Amino acid sequence: MSSKVIDRDAPVQSIPDLPRLKGKGTPLRERFFHLSLWASLAVAVVFLVSLLAYVLAEGWSRLDPRLWMNFPDYIDPTQGGAQSAIMGTVWVIGFTALYCLPTGILTAIYLEEYADPDRWWNRAIEINIQNLAAVPSIVYGILGLGIISRGLGFGQTVLTASLTLSLLVLPVVIISSREAIRAVPQSIRQASLALGATQWQTIWRQVLPAAVPGMATGSILALSRAIGEAAPLLLLGGLTFITFNPTGVQSQFTVLPIQIFNWISQSRAEFVSLASAAIVILLAILLAMNSLAIWLRNRYSRTW
Repeated sequence: MSSKVIDRDAPVQSIPDLPRLKGKGTPLRERFFHLSLWASLAVAVVFLVSLLAYVLAEGWSRLDPRLWMNFPDYIDPTQGGAQSAIMGTVWVIGFTALYCLPTGILTAIYLEEYADPDRWWNRAIEINIQNLAAVPSIVYGILGLGIISRGLGFGQTVLTASLTLSLLVLPVVIISSREAIRAVPQSIRQASLALGATQWQTIWRQVLPAAVPGMATGSILALSRAIGEAAPLLLLGGLTFITFNPTGVQSQFTVLPIQIFNWISQSRAEFVSLASAAIVILLAILLAMNSLAIWLRNRYSRTW
């Protein structure tokens, strides 16, 4: 066989230019579509900024320590606060994280590392998880009311709310955790197994540390969704007027979305200012959680 000699000193041939489309400039329909996207973005930003400005203007006078130190007061709303709602939110979301995060992460590990995709029950689990992620939150409220609250006899307690919200965000935690685990290259697993590590040692010491940024980001965003949910908790019978903080999982509760809903439905102007101030507090909590998720992703993410 004859071999071809390559002359390294020969000039590199340039790639010929691709033929240009007929006509000058960008087609009209592409420009129209581009302008439509910018117009949609502008409308969304204007409405969002207008809403935030209105909420800040209405609630600025009540953004003081009375808001988070005092309990609700329907006789003198100028001295009322949202301490019970804030503490109730902390209790409910804390137990929601305690229930759903370990379950979601372990389920993602099983489906991604151990499950055989050819088994019918594994396929059924995956299909159901994907479908449950798109179910409206009110359906989970009905499920929590019928099974957890009345069927299991837990009543209108922190435990019932936490379990219901856990079911609500569990599919999101599972899907985001699976995506983070799947993003770890197979070469890392193969190298660990080649050095004599077991499958669980490979997962625990190599895969999970590399997948933690994506898993933490998805989990925090899922809990951020749970904080803002009011429909399932209203259906569960979350109280709108509580002058005490929860003391355990069997305590009655209220959360910030329910308290805001109750205040905004009142006719007196003082309650509107109080509700606006509580909205600012809720937005601050959500922004803090989302910022933490972005920081974790940027701080610990790896490029392979």
